Amino acid sequence: MNNPYPHTEDNKRYQTWNYYTKAHYGTRLYKVPLDAGFTCPNRDGKVSTGGCFFCSGGSNSFPDISGGDIYAQYLERRKVFTRKWPEGKPLAYFQSYSNTYAPLKRLKELYQPFIDDPEIVGLVIATRSDCLSDEIIDYLQSLTTIKDIWLELGLQSIHDVTLQEMNRGHDYANFLEAIDRLKNTDIKISVHIIDGWPNETEEMMMETARAIGKLPVQAVKIHMLHVLKDTPLGLMYQNQPFPLLSKQEYTELVARQLTYLNPEMVIERITGDGLPDQLIEPLWTVKKISVINDIDKAMVRYNLWQGKNYENE
Repeated sequence: MNNPYPHTEDNKRYQTWNYYTKAHYGTRLYKVPLDAGFTCPNRDGKVSTGGCFFCSGGSNSFPDISGGDIYAQYLERRKVFTRKWPEGKPLAYFQSYSNTYAPLKRLKELYQPFIDDPEIVGLVIATRSDCLSDEIIDYLQSLTTIKDIWLELGLQSIHDVTLQEMNRGHDYANFLEAIDRLKNTDIKISVHIIDGWPNETEEMMMETARAIGKLPVQAVKIHMLHVLKDTPLGLMYQNQPFPLLSKQEYTELVARQLTYLNPEMVIERITGDGLPDQLIEPLWTVKKISVINDIDKAMVRYNLWQGKNYENE
C-alpha cells in the first residue's frame, strides 16, 4: 500500500522528530536532559501540594555529579550523546519539573551559559501554562534571535475533570490563554498529552487530540499513562487496581489520534520512556519499539496517516 503521508523517509505515516530535525538542520538534534533544581506550583503549595498524581518527579535518569553547576551538568551528560551520535547537534533540555517557575533574574542566570555556547542549537524548556508571565514570554522571545527556543507544555488532557483528578492545579482555559499569548511569537511549542487516565473514555482522549490538532503549536508528545512507584497514582493502584489500556487499545487509539493532528506537526513521541524499576503497570510499555511498531502496523492496516481527518475538522 502506498504511503500518502509526505513528511517521511522511512515510510512512517507521521512526522517524526528525526525527520523534522534532519529536514530543517541537515542532521540529527539530540536533547541533553537537565535538572536545574526547579519545583512546581502544585508541589510547593502555591496552587496545591503533592504534584501531579502520576509524577515521580524529575523525569530523567542521569546521576547529577555537577555539584549544582547546571552547565557542568550539561557538559557531563552530553558525553553520552556525542558518543552515540557524533555527527548530531545538541539542544539543552531543561526537563525536570517547571523550568520557568522562578524570577526572571534567576532564569536569565540559568539560561545564559547555553545561549552563549555556539555549539548548542537551542533550548527546550519544559514547563506549565501557569508559569509563563508576559515578562518571561518577552524574554524568551528575545532569545529566539540567537537560538531556537522550544517550550514543552504539559497539558495531559483538555478535560477539566481529568486535570482536577490529576492534581494539575490549572484548567484547560489557562492552557489556552497561554497558547494565545505565545501564538504570535517565534517560540516553538510542544504539547504533552497522556492517554489512559482511569476515568477518561476513548472519546474523551480523541477529543483531546482533535483539540490539539487545531492549536497553533508545532509539536506533540503522546504518552500512555504510567503507574509508577512512590506516586499518589501508584499508591491508589496498589490499594485498588483500576483498568488500564491494553497494548492493542493504546496503539489503535494513537493511530486514530494522529489522523486529527495538523499534518505539519512534529510527533516527538508516541510512547513514553517509563523506567522499568519504577514502573508498576502497564508492563507492555517497557517494550517501546514493539509499541511503536504496532502503531505503524495499525496505521497501515486501517489506511491512516497524520492529518487524514484534519481538513475535515
